[in-house]
Amino acid sequence: MSQATIAWIGTGVMGRSMAGHLLAAGHPVILYSRTRERAEALLAQGATWANSPREAAEQASIVCSMVGYPADVESVHLGSSGTLAATNTPSLLIDFTTSGPALARQIAARAAERGIHCLDAPVSGGDIGARNATLSIMCGGSEAAFAAAQPILARVGKTVVRQGEAGAGQHTKMVNQLLIAGTMLGMAEALSYAKRAGLDPETVLQSVGGGAAASWSLANLAPRILKNDFAPGFFIEHFLKDLRIALDEARSMGLNLPCATAAERTYAALAEAGHARSGTQAVVHAYEW
Repeated sequence: MSQATIAWIGTGVMGRSMAGHLLAAGHPVILYSRTRERAEALLAQGATWANSPREAAEQASIVCSMVGYPADVESVHLGSSGTLAATNTPSLLIDFTTSGPALARQIAARAAERGIHCLDAPVSGGDIGARNATLSIMCGGSEAAFAAAQPILARVGKTVVRQGEAGAGQHTKMVNQLLIAGTMLGMAEALSYAKRAGLDPETVLQSVGGGAAASWSLANLAPRILKNDFAPGFFIEHFLKDLRIALDEARSMGLNLPCATAAERTYAALAEAGHARSGTQAVVHAYEW
């Protein structure tokens, strides 16, 4: 049985691995990325290149995107050369990018006008989750769209949950990022404290990593900090984008988020200091390290 042809838009840190899983599963994959060099490994594995999102969508029954910013999402799907401008429309659109709930609803409405199922499906798990196909995927869209997307979602993720209608996936991702924001600041402060107290941070992690303080960040990012490895699994500039979306949404709901506000301020200072393209674990540079 032949596999559905997929148009994949975006081949960054996570998108490359996610598209690779679909390619390995036997799906014909048509790629578009702003920087072709990032797609070369996938092209060498059998993917084909398109010159625009629209050109990729013309040849596919399913469109997936994993790009950087809301403006990129809007251009990729709603622009004049976007996927929804294709004459030969796909049957399903899945946007894995973390973006705004309102934009997700706008894309879903435009897709519905053309008879296309649509999901906003932001993910959590970073580069490790993308490589291992163990991402948590938070979905917003109709039950029919969610059902149609199951074979694709199962190839790239482990925990896949429909949260509600269009935009609900993005709101859930904001919850995820708010949880991480506090965890990251706490981890950086704790490691700074351990070092100043003259403790061995590695043995400290052995004690606290399995108790009530355990977290994904502590298990996966603290060891990178101890090795002075600040390569991005998730860019600071992208996390900062997410925090600002969350804070904008919170303000619109009349909700005050002091912890997220402190995290946004900390990460903004790091970005201005030249760490925008470092991994989020570089937050430790905001402390004495």
